[in-house]
Amino acid sequence: MVAEVEAMYAETRGLTGLPAMSPQVRAALGKVERHRLVPDAQRALAYRNHPLPIGQGQTISQPYIVALSTDLIAPQPHHTVLEIGAGSGYQAAVLAEIVQRVYSIEILQSLGVAAAIALKELQYENIEIRIGDGYKGWPEKAPFDGIVVTAAAPQVPEALLAQLKLGGRMVIPVGAAGRAQELLLIVKTAAGKIEQKSILPVRFVPLVPLVPLVPGR
Repeated sequence: MVAEVEAMYAETRGLTGLPAMSPQVRAALGKVERHRLVPDAQRALAYRNHPLPIGQGQTISQPYIVALSTDLIAPQPHHTVLEIGAGSGYQAAVLAEIVQRVYSIEILQSLGVAAAIALKELQYENIEIRIGDGYKGWPEKAPFDGIVVTAAAPQVPEALLAQLKLGGRMVIPVGAAGRAQELLLIVKTAAGKIEQKSILPVRFVPLVPLVPLVPGR
């Protein structure tokens, strides 16, 4: 699986600007037991480089996207990272192998509880999951050095921008479900300016709010 992901880095280097996985992300990807973070019916496919269904109409992203999203926020051992969309817990586990603390929000209680149990069994003590609205982030734990969003929003949520540290980085897919989406890298400069770069086209499940969004608001 790691070799496949490395091959995709090489194939997409012109889009992402990343010719290879960083050593810390490569080590994390090789260490996380992905088969223990997918449904039993998907375990035989766990180490293939493609997304897998995890129930409730949700998916676990392909390892390449997980690795790329992790690399793009430039994680460091002292960092605190927010994840929006815990899913099966796989992205959180990869982050937790690198950073000091991961806070993860999942809107679907059944998935969030299952992820928390699985991660506890895998002895990840630096991950905290709660059930909630990802659009609102986790303000009482902010600001964050990095934010990884694992579902597509129609636009970048203002609350998440506000919770990003100066110098922090966010990766988020933006676009409507079933339509063109772009994986964006958001950087909040030391001066507080927001800079945005489109990385590559993607397809994610939608980021669902607790209260439906009103168009134009």
